[in-house]
Amino acid sequence: MRNMALFGTKRDVRPSTGAMGERPGFAYLPADALYFDSACQTMRPQTVIDALTAYYTTYNACGERVHYAWGREVDEQVSATREAVLRRLGLSPRRYATSFTLNTTYGLNLLLTQLPTGRYRRVVTTHAEHNSVFLPTIAAARRLGIPRVLLDRTPDGAVLYGDGDLADAVVVVTAMNNVDGSPTPNLAELVRDAHRAGGIVLVDAAQAFSHDPDLLRGVEADAVCFSAHKAYGASLGVVAATRHLLESLELGFVGGGQVASVETDDYTLLTEPHSRLEPGLQAWGEIVALRAALAFAGDFPKTAGETIPERERRLGGILYEGLSELPNLRLLNDRPSAVLTFAPERVDAHRLATFLSHAGVMVRSGWFCAHHWLKEERGLPPLVRFSIGAHTTDEDVTRALGILTPLLRGL
Repeated sequence: MRNMALFGTKRDVRPSTGAMGERPGFAYLPADALYFDSACQTMRPQTVIDALTAYYTTYNACGERVHYAWGREVDEQVSATREAVLRRLGLSPRRYATSFTLNTTYGLNLLLTQLPTGRYRRVVTTHAEHNSVFLPTIAAARRLGIPRVLLDRTPDGAVLYGDGDLADAVVVVTAMNNVDGSPTPNLAELVRDAHRAGGIVLVDAAQAFSHDPDLLRGVEADAVCFSAHKAYGASLGVVAATRHLLESLELGFVGGGQVASVETDDYTLLTEPHSRLEPGLQAWGEIVALRAALAFAGDFPKTAGETIPERERRLGGILYEGLSELPNLRLLNDRPSAVLTFAPERVDAHRLATFLSHAGVMVRSGWFCAHHWLKEERGLPPLVRFSIGAHTTDEDVTRALGILTPLLRGL
């Protein structure tokens, strides 16, 4: 009965048929599972579930501290995952290292709370940021005793900045907005200009890593932070940072896994820079599962005939056109995207999301952790968000629109 409540009043576990109705990698999902909250966390493909299960059932050991066979297998898997992340981002392992943490917010906080004092003159971000960026930059500016500068963006998402804004600055921006899916088209230029001005750039790639990876590839930011659970992996945070940045941190969060030796009142850190963000035991199974998630994304065109971003753009276009034709809503998007948000009229967003849930359509409602931008800056009420993932089919979009249409027209 629990599953019937989740997926509607009638549970249909038969797999969809036809190229447009298939869910490559997600055969376990019921055909009537209309999940549109991939911006929060994606569905996990079977290969990722299998990789995580295999860790727990065949070599469940600690990594980086044991010498028996299971532990060596963990070490090999974790090392391969670190390398796979850098390959996906197009970053050199000679200059960058991959660290694992809890989530994107945690990774950004670990960096910002341990930056050296006296080195930077300002913290810079924009008004249109997720709380994962907006809140830690407030705390970082306070801790470092420097001003915090809020910049604007153009309608297409580009960051607007002047010559002096980036001088010796800690710049923290989101690569892709989680409200309307708009990218930061001048991200590479922003990184180059900040480096020329003596600044550093930390990127929140929680959405971009999954929905628009080309936006990140080869962009040599000082750190790129993302969440594996938004990119078809298990719950995990990832930081790909320059070795220079990691080695410059003034560590205040330390523990086993980071040290080569410990004396009465001192310790010696390991030489591997990734360890600077990894105190204590890590989520070994989740790290192994991330490697499977990256492989799934790379192999997706072989089974689906299109990449995951291509699938999302195509289905986002269909959903965008459908929403544009409906009454009693105002779309925030001015173009198709994998993330589409609207303000419903004549009904509260949370109430509409509840109605949709009763009909088997799972969507997000609220301000999506962008409270300052949506609520304070734009004065918007709670909103409704549809976000598409690799599991989404043409039939899903058609059925969701078919359920939403009479609800809105009946208001």
